[in-house]
Amino acid sequence: MYPEGRLYEEAGFIAYYFHWTHDEIMNMEHKERRKWCEEISRINRKMNDETDKNNPFDVFKKR
Repeated sequence: MYPEGRLYEEAGFIAYYFHWTHDEIMNMEHKERRKWCEEISRINRKMNDETDKNNPFDVFKKR
């Protein structure tokens, strides 16, 4: 059985970013939920990397 805490962690993560309903998320297979969590994380990493490179106030960061 899949750990309950992990299930709610994944559900909360997806719901926070994609605003999908509880039922939509909980009806997914574990593998699909994990894939969406990975995709959200990938998007966030990409956005953060782009933001960091274009931050004019970051005068201390070596480029």
